[in-house]
Amino acid sequence: MRIFLADIRGRMAESMKESEHEMLFRREEIAARVAEIGAQISHDFAGESVLLVGVLKGAAVFLADLARSISVETTFDFVAISSYKGVKTTGAVRLIKDLDTPIGGRNVILVEDILDTGLTVVFLRKLLLQHKPKSLKIAACLDKPARRLEKIDADYVAFSIPNHFVVGYGMDYQERFRNLPDICILNSEEAI
Repeated sequence: MRIFLADIRGRMAESMKESEHEMLFRREEIAARVAEIGAQISHDFAGESVLLVGVLKGAAVFLADLARSISVETTFDFVAISSYKGVKTTGAVRLIKDLDTPIGGRNVILVEDILDTGLTVVFLRKLLLQHKPKSLKIAACLDKPARRLEKIDADYVAFSIPNHFVVGYGMDYQERFRNLPDICILNSEEAI
């Protein structure tokens, strides 16, 4: 059985019509900001290499685009964390997948989709610092300072946003909408 690209696009368009979301950032805006962050990281680490540590699953798309926009030698690894149930954070952060790559003595950039309450990033920062990296920076696609419970800031931020639940560009609601190419505010009817 053959599946044609037009069929896939048609089904995707139909499913997106069923759940219209308010556009927050278009793919072109995202690409431009990611390129700017990549250029800044390349400048900050000129002559050195960096290891990007992505937080699965939400940061995977941002990390992939960011890695391609960095001109210095770049490798990446992933960690997986659990702290959300639906649209609410549980407040309890647990490590589901640890690093596969040793980070001691390396320039590490923790790549997160959203810097929200700060609980996940503070947890991961402490965990990663135990491995004694040469440096540890934080890159976030989105920053939601209004929700911050922990005092922490990212070194590189694509966009700062108000307190909305967002989907697309790797971010999800119950594993849905990760494939949207833009960042959108979740339609409240979807969050029921």
